[in-house]
Amino acid sequence: MATLKILSVLSLTALGLGLSACQQKQENKLDAAAAESSVAKDVKKVAIGFQKSSLNLLVARDEKLIEQQFPHAKIEWIEFPAGPQMLEALAVGAVDYGSVGNTPPIFAQAAKKDLNYVAYEVTPAHSLALVVHDNSAITQLTQLKGKRIALQKGSNAHELLSKVLQRAGLTWTDIQPIWLPPADARAAFDKKSVDAWVIWDPFLAAVEIQDQARVLTKTGDFDQTYSFYVASPKFINTHPQATAQFLNALNNADQWILKNQKVALEIYQKNTGLDKAVAERAFERRNKPSPIHALGTEQIQAQQNIADSFQTLGLIPNKLNIQPIVWSIPSSN
Repeated sequence: MATLKILSVLSLTALGLGLSACQQKQENKLDAAAAESSVAKDVKKVAIGFQKSSLNLLVARDEKLIEQQFPHAKIEWIEFPAGPQMLEALAVGAVDYGSVGNTPPIFAQAAKKDLNYVAYEVTPAHSLALVVHDNSAITQLTQLKGKRIALQKGSNAHELLSKVLQRAGLTWTDIQPIWLPPADARAAFDKKSVDAWVIWDPFLAAVEIQDQARVLTKTGDFDQTYSFYVASPKFINTHPQATAQFLNALNNADQWILKNQKVALEIYQKNTGLDKAVAERAFERRNKPSPIHALGTEQIQAQQNIADSFQTLGLIPNKLNIQPIVWSIPSSN
């Protein structure tokens, strides 16, 4: 079992990650909040939702990094096929923290489900894509008109497809969205009952390698996007200093991955059950480092832009305001 010294977010800044002055101030506060060691004794249980794409969480679980932050707590790990299912669990109190793409929190907020954004990671440019069959006649985005496209409703794939359609000059009524979770979408893609699939790693890496699926467009072809760590507002209110400790554990995991990449890949493969080649491709596409930061103006505005776009398109019923559900780092005083 690896023994790690607690790495502060301030120390990550010293590695040249290029935070803005405002962001740097936030991270200093995060470090100070995490230093309140007495809070660890008050937390008796932490339930964490994760997906196969959540490498920082997988390493934190394997290396017991959450336990180091909360030595008196029972740590529960619950796997979900995608973000929407995780946020359903978070809304009913079955999960305290989770990791999701950029779109699930917007649909959850629109459905009046309780959640808080607490941190973000930058989404790798090649980790989410729209793929077609290797022998498909589709070579341009405009050729998606009339086609059956599989995706998980309310996931980051939902947002990517929305941008793809806009770029192609198409609307949602021009295609046939087939709402399927990843495992069912893979089966439909294999049977060629859908023409395209919008999917993220490691499912993306698997269909590329095993089915020779061809990437038509990817998230890196558009503006930078983010994945998010979310939390239960009730848990945050009960344990106001705990979130900083949770995020410090994840940054410890990220630094551990950088120093132990071979072992990290083994952990990834073991915890996901992926073929070695699939795990290697998804692992290689991951940003290194992939630090976790408190949300700043840029990330909040990015989410606001998605919410506004979805409201305009009629994908959500009402206008949302992202700012009020973004966690604020508590004062250490």
